[in-house]
Amino acid sequence: MGDFRMPSLGADMTEGKLVEWLVHPGDHVDRGDIIAEVDTEKTVMEVETFEGGTVAELLIEPGETVPVGTPIARIGAADAGSPTPTPTPKAEAVPEPEPEPEPAAAAAPVAASGHAPEPAAHEPVAHATPPVRHLAHELGVDLEHLHGSGRGGAITRADVEAAASEDHAVAAMPVPATANTPARTDRVRSSPAARRLAAELGVDLAAVHGTGPAGAVTLDDVRRAPAPPRVPAAAEPVTPPAAPVAEPPAAREEPEDRTEKLHRAVGALMSRSKQEIPHYYLSTTIDLRAAMDWMKRTNTGRPITKRLVASALLLAATAQAAKRAPRMNGFFVDGGFQASPAVNLGVAMALRGGGLVAPAIHDADALGLDDLMSQLRDLAKRAQAGRLHRAEMADPTITVTNLGDLGVESIFGVIYPPQVALVGFGRVIDRPVARDGLLGVHPTVVATLSADHRASDGMEGGRFLALIDELLQNPEEL
Repeated sequence: MGDFRMPSLGADMTEGKLVEWLVHPGDHVDRGDIIAEVDTEKTVMEVETFEGGTVAELLIEPGETVPVGTPIARIGAADAGSPTPTPTPKAEAVPEPEPEPEPAAAAAPVAASGHAPEPAAHEPVAHATPPVRHLAHELGVDLEHLHGSGRGGAITRADVEAAASEDHAVAAMPVPATANTPARTDRVRSSPAARRLAAELGVDLAAVHGTGPAGAVTLDDVRRAPAPPRVPAAAEPVTPPAAPVAEPPAAREEPEDRTEKLHRAVGALMSRSKQEIPHYYLSTTIDLRAAMDWMKRTNTGRPITKRLVASALLLAATAQAAKRAPRMNGFFVDGGFQASPAVNLGVAMALRGGGLVAPAIHDADALGLDDLMSQLRDLAKRAQAGRLHRAEMADPTITVTNLGDLGVESIFGVIYPPQVALVGFGRVIDRPVARDGLLGVHPTVVATLSADHRASDGMEGGRFLALIDELLQNPEEL
């Protein structure tokens, strides 16, 4: 049996708060399954398990904050014949006229549910894998009463999506309001965490526009919703000017508090970076005429959703250059540089509520431009929804920041430790360029490098920027 510990989701993370478990004792999980959501000072992230097996015990409750490395769950070896840590009456114990022994595979989910079946039930609770439960969590679908159409009655993704569509149709039907009937929010598609936060803040989920999957209301949607005005209850008598009842200190975290915490966390890490890392800086101006012309030709006839953007070309060139310049791609740990065999390209992204995260596109050097674009869109969407994975935040090997959309012409960033390099791109600007003795106006971009002098020197940094330039002159090879 192994301990599943609070993971480190970034170099600056010292503790994490459990938002929600997505598994229960007795559930079988495979390596890479999402099993929990953890709130860091930066965002809410999905945490996957590192090993397969059976969830034996959950050691902390949602809402608890524990240091990195603290055991938060125990996962035992997968064994269909072993009892779960919280045994319950078997399905055979339910009085029936002619009880028939049920197969072990069907009885296991009953024990995992944590309670005996109701007398009217003749079948154990249907099984759903952690990915299916995670989808149900995002769409606000209650699995307890959902009939599974999969093998052995297992609940499938299609079952969850169909239930979500049905709930959405029911929620759209007008319900006559009465004076004694409170507004219903249980039909609004939302995650349990979002519903809890809405209850704490007094937010009516029916009035919140959902930005999650299939219009589901997410935590960020609830945080952005305006707080309702406080109205005294009509049924309670108004008392003379006694001191107003003071509410207990709020335990919830307001959006501005989260933004401030994020700025403090990033500021502390950047202070450490500038104190510990001997930075050196280089810059060059890259002629993008060949790259932009090729991109325009490639986009011709494509639907808007499939078109490439200049950022994809810049990211692809950086990733492939990092593969060829290994001193720029890795970590400085334990007093020495460790090159990374994979190029996990961190992409700096601004959050709507304020603050910055830099999740990774894994193996970016091996991706084609279309796949890179697809992953970039998905990463940006999940970053805004607070649904990043642990690995995406914990293992970038080099980071790229691009402030061109804000009109910035060049940026000299601060290295994110323990990485050893950061590449910056500014706005694409038409500038006069001399080629073969002829002067013309070409689209250009300023590329900058912030690098760790303990891992590389100026000559290696200059070669790295030259590689980026060379790759962008041959965009068809990216």
